[in-house]
Amino acid sequence: MNASPFLLPQPVGHLLSRLPAYPGSMLFVTGLNLALARMLALDVTQMLLGKKLRLRVTDAQWAFDFEWVNGSFSASQNKGAADLTISASAYDFVLLARRQEDPDTLFFSRRLSMEGDTELGLLVKNTLDAIELPVLNLEQFKPAQLLARLKARRAAR
Repeated sequence: MNASPFLLPQPVGHLLSRLPAYPGSMLFVTGLNLALARMLALDVTQMLLGKKLRLRVTDAQWAFDFEWVNGSFSASQNKGAADLTISASAYDFVLLARRQEDPDTLFFSRRLSMEGDTELGLLVKNTLDAIELPVLNLEQFKPAQLLARLKARRAAR
């Protein structure tokens, strides 16, 4: 995989790799369910049933395992191979979420990889391309922005 313009420093990645995977997967699927689950078509969810999915953040040495169960994504503790593994650096996943880079460009520059069930990979990619998701705005998470929102809520009470 070609290097991303920005990679987490190796000591940070090593430290993050020591964190337990399951709580991270639970947080990930919570966000995924809030942002995406209700927008998925029935035929897509039927194809996801019984499939083990893994999102691997290469520079953080993290892997989030999940599956589609009872109408939503659910974290799993999959120790074996996943049906589909999507891998990229943290920076490249942020670029994708912010729609600053498209998956094809990252894929052909070898900064994004998909391993496993090719048909499932294309289903995931095409589904995400077809859904109009809001652009992830990281500005809202800056400390000054958070403090301003808290101050405004307190003033409104």
